[in-house]
Amino acid sequence: QVILVESGGGLVQAGDSLRLSCVLAGDPFSWFNMGWFRQAPGKEREFVAIISRNGGRRDHADFVKGRFAISRVDAEKTVYLQMDKLGPEDTAVYYCAAGNVYGTSVADFPYWGQGTQVTVSS
Repeated sequence: QVILVESGGGLVQAGDSLRLSCVLAGDPFSWFNMGWFRQAPGKEREFVAIISRNGGRRDHADFVKGRFAISRVDAEKTVYLQMDKLGPEDTAVYYCAAGNVYGTSVADFPYWGQGTQVTVSS
């Protein structure tokens, strides 16, 4: 059993920051690589970031490098996405995901949260 619940989205101005959280309930958190994806209206879901089971490996999409940072706290069974210098192009529903494969494709992740809306105004 794996249940993922995201939170932390909201409406912000360009240049602001948000910190998204995703809590995993059920199976041990340490079993999974954890990822963040986003989907804007009319667009396909795209990879944002991933962190490995032990936190030793992290990868971020080119368009967020230097602005977003993924992290995990195993004691809290939580993965975070710190987002700085947000712009209107970051507006999307953000999803966290869990999987046994370290990859950047939607198909690599069998478990998904419900999503949290991030809206950035100019």
